[in-house]
Amino acid sequence: MTDYDPLALIAAARDASKHAYAPYSNFAVGAAVLLSDGSMITGANFENASYGLTLCAETVALGTVSSQGRLRDVVAIGVIGGRIGHADAAPVSPCGRCRQVINEAAQLSGRDVTVHCGGATGDMVATYRLSELLPAAFGPRDLGLI
Repeated sequence: MTDYDPLALIAAARDASKHAYAPYSNFAVGAAVLLSDGSMITGANFENASYGLTLCAETVALGTVSSQGRLRDVVAIGVIGGRIGHADAAPVSPCGRCRQVINEAAQLSGRDVTVHCGGATGDMVATYRLSELLPAAFGPRDLGLI
């Protein structure tokens, strides 16, 4: 699947961010993963009082994709973020950990997954290939699994 609307991914990520549990950072993040059949799986960040246990939106969404046995079907991901109650429009990109998690799906799928990044509000979108965000990535290929 190559024909899709990146703005639909961003809109789904924005909708997902409304369910963010972010009482510590007050920074809501939403993610929407596009699968090869055109379906989307969303996730929102889920913070924890023990900060290291916090789950990013991308990880929540990709964990759901994995639990459905669909990691090889990942085509693209939309990510948005911003301070709760503010009109943050600057695009937010995945953190390093999330880039590595996205890479797992990318290597399994054989695709250089497209990552669309937006802010909590506005029309500004930055688009990258995962290889731009995480060059020389380590993954299943390095372990001889694919």
